[in-house]
Amino acid sequence: MPEDEFNIERIDDVIHGRLRLGIMAYLSTAGAADFTTLKAKTQSSDGNLSVQVRKLEEAGYVTVDKAFVGKKPVTTITLTEAGRTAFVAYLDAMRKLIDEAG
Repeated sequence: MPEDEFNIERIDDVIHGRLRLGIMAYLSTAGAADFTTLKAKTQSSDGNLSVQVRKLEEAGYVTVDKAFVGKKPVTTITLTEAGRTAFVAYLDAMRKLIDEAG
């Protein structure tokens, strides 16, 4: 199959889930966000966000840093270079699908 044609195999299943896609989209411009901000931006629950961030972390797409600011725990999620590359590839694959349909 030519490189410029849509191929369903190029759709990254790790990114394609709705919440994971939202996390990746937000981080693609923000670079990093604390858990509370990401929860608000994606309108998700603590548990669901935790599970989806863990899947992205296992794929190497984000890193998770836990620290204390004063006495308050703060979790920061950062998009990795591999995550940025995977997200761009995901968008490219979707663009090809849209271009073929149009």
